[in-house]
Amino acid sequence: MTTTPNPTPAPQRARLGELRPSQLLYSSGVGAIADLPGLSVMIMGLDDWDESRTRSLPEPRLLAAVREQLGAQVQDLRLPPMPDPAEGQAGDARVGVPVAPFPRWLCCTRCRKLAAIGSGLFRLKPDEHRPDRTRYLHENCHVTPRAEALPVRFMVACEAGHLDDFPWNSFAHRGASACHGPYELRVINPSGDVSGLLLKCLGCEASRPMSDAFGDDAADALGDCSGRRPHLRDYSDERCTVTPRAILLGASNLWFPVVLSALDIPGDTDPLADGVAARWAELVTLRSVEGVATMRGLNLLRDLSGYSDDQLWRAIEAHRQTMEQEPSTVAPVSLRTPEWEAFSDPKSRRLSADFQLRRVETPVQFSRQIARVVLAERLREVRALVGFTRVSPPGDLGEPGGGREGALAPLSRRPPQWVVASEVRGEGLFLQLDESAVQEWLNRPSTLERANALLVAHRRNRERHQLTPLDAGFPGMRFVLIHSLAHALMRQLAIECGYALASVRERIYSRDADQYGPAMAGLLLYTAAPDSEGTLGGLVRLGEPDQLGRLVEAALKEAELCSSDPLCAEHDPTVGHDLHGAACHACLFVPETSCERANRYLDRAALAAIFGRETGSFFGLVG
Repeated sequence: MTTTPNPTPAPQRARLGELRPSQLLYSSGVGAIADLPGLSVMIMGLDDWDESRTRSLPEPRLLAAVREQLGAQVQDLRLPPMPDPAEGQAGDARVGVPVAPFPRWLCCTRCRKLAAIGSGLFRLKPDEHRPDRTRYLHENCHVTPRAEALPVRFMVACEAGHLDDFPWNSFAHRGASACHGPYELRVINPSGDVSGLLLKCLGCEASRPMSDAFGDDAADALGDCSGRRPHLRDYSDERCTVTPRAILLGASNLWFPVVLSALDIPGDTDPLADGVAARWAELVTLRSVEGVATMRGLNLLRDLSGYSDDQLWRAIEAHRQTMEQEPSTVAPVSLRTPEWEAFSDPKSRRLSADFQLRRVETPVQFSRQIARVVLAERLREVRALVGFTRVSPPGDLGEPGGGREGALAPLSRRPPQWVVASEVRGEGLFLQLDESAVQEWLNRPSTLERANALLVAHRRNRERHQLTPLDAGFPGMRFVLIHSLAHALMRQLAIECGYALASVRERIYSRDADQYGPAMAGLLLYTAAPDSEGTLGGLVRLGEPDQLGRLVEAALKEAELCSSDPLCAEHDPTVGHDLHGAACHACLFVPETSCERANRYLDRAALAAIFGRETGSFFGLVG
């Protein structure tokens, strides 16, 4: 599949199979399945990618976090393969990400015959002039000659990240059998769900309803996990003991990306060290000071040309020693702490073309609750894909003590030397809550009672996913407060700033004072675009004191009442499997691309007086 660089202002018609860099991180990355008109294809692992077509993307802090996650062998963050404009359209056809057909079983749309791609029953008919018409045909179909065959929408997956074709043979015969079909997938009623499908073996007349793959006895019907990793073209080295489950093509839980992201914060260290880190992909091959001189003679040093050869060489050697350290021998990497330090004290950091902050006055009516407001007029965010999960979403990564237990599904057969990344530029609005006010609210009996209820729900959720210890990863009421405020403000900002709600994202800074640093209580709401100029300033304008005060008041007013009340307000997190309090799609939920925690750990009652809980809110009790 082809990839395209960041969009330009000139309108362009998207071509079949065209992906944006951000899609390779969030929807169609390594291990994901992309749907085409007549095919479905698996995005293959990094071993199959053409690294020569990629470009290095400097971001030292994010690279350090990726190395901590995947190992010291990771040397670079890289943009996806891009076509060279000089090659024209002829070159575009040869550039992209590698894919392979998956699932490997097809079903004739007319006679309902079911067979693997390699069985010889179906033939691929490409169309060079109309790629959208490329498809598989069942040429000997007795109903309609040359009938179209489509991918079967049933597969099996497990929480260890394995994925395989549905076990049609053992499922139809209720165990191992010498009979191997052929098979038909018959429609026995027009219900539109699995209860209306029947798998029929034409060789021995065995049959079984597809609903058995999703019932209470589905584990017995599907058998053991095969350990297959189709994106790597192999099977797991160790026998997988995780119970597989049937999954549908296009299901939302088929692929969950694990993405680390960092804002480009100018370092408070030597600018030369920062410059070497940013250009490391070009400087890593230098082995002597003479190599530096050669680069200078070729005019390749650019922004580093103001330093002498000896200065550059010493900085290169120092950075090489840092890169060769095993992640376990250095302090845990925190992606949020440097950002928090920069936002909470804007004058302490150097500004740059991609990092411009301006502190403004706090709205008078919220001066007791909000300690600082900072407008981020220019931001650059870099994101990197470090792995993925199937069936269950991952935990949080990038902070000490965070992350999903167990290994993520790998991106390559060998430990990766690089990972796919993308960058976006935009603007943001940062709010820092008053720490003394937060502490006062956290110690209220009503807050402690709600914390216990959410902790019970958190423990139950981890027990259901067989994760231990049960208390690990609970973010606490500090996070619930900040997270709920972020969602309430996002929904209000989207109404007035001109950006769609799905394009506004949150970045939560929540931490009690511990060995990793001081307490944090703040949020960044930002919007970004892949264009080099970023966004248009609509979000920043609403951060001015008179505008922000009005927006916060409106957000709190909206939080008081939900159209789903009293059901929303009375929601008990200890009942069911939800990890939130008074929150739903009508009041606090936002698109999952905007939320860091998949709309979990939210509660309107933390912000305002709601039905049945008129006391205990942060903005109501603190003042």
